[in-house]
Amino acid sequence: MRTSAIERNTKETQIRGWLKIEGRGTYEISTGIRFLDHMLELFAKHGAFDLKLRATGDLDVDQHHTVEDVGIVLGQLFSKALADRKGINRAGYFVLPMDETLAAVALDLGGRPALVYKDLVRVRLVGDLQTELVEDFFGGFVNHAGANLHVKVLYGRSNHHKIEAIFKCFARALKYACSTDARLKDQLPSTKGLL
Repeated sequence: MRTSAIERNTKETQIRGWLKIEGRGTYEISTGIRFLDHMLELFAKHGAFDLKLRATGDLDVDQHHTVEDVGIVLGQLFSKALADRKGINRAGYFVLPMDETLAAVALDLGGRPALVYKDLVRVRLVGDLQTELVEDFFGGFVNHAGANLHVKVLYGRSNHHKIEAIFKCFARALKYACSTDARLKDQLPSTKGLL
């Protein structure tokens, strides 16, 4: 079973995380931002990852440090749990309808961070989350997971649904990318021989 634990302490945030890739979708999440908690809970459930994450941060200043640093820790958790990445499928994608909204996510765990993000969200807040920070969350993830990630909401009305569809797609694409192929168990998924 691939698991990892990370503790990240800065002057702005204190975060502890634990991940089991081959989980059952259980979670214990507390970031101080309830909508972010909700997104991480459904991420764990839809990816079948077991995830424990507790973050405290300088929310009296702004949500930015907490949201970005949670993304960083999530990326570190996956990078550490995947270790040498031998035998993984490496890439994954998912297209998901959420009522009137349609979102697509594609990702590659090939070691090169890049983010292309288009969410069509046009409000400042969804619940208690500053929506512009969702892109910063994923930026933190890709830079520390060694992933490139493309996120696009094709259309939709509800801003809640747009963000939720993204996190569900992200979970399911990542679940496949992390999964292993028994035929390739001793091989890196690269012709270069290095990720």
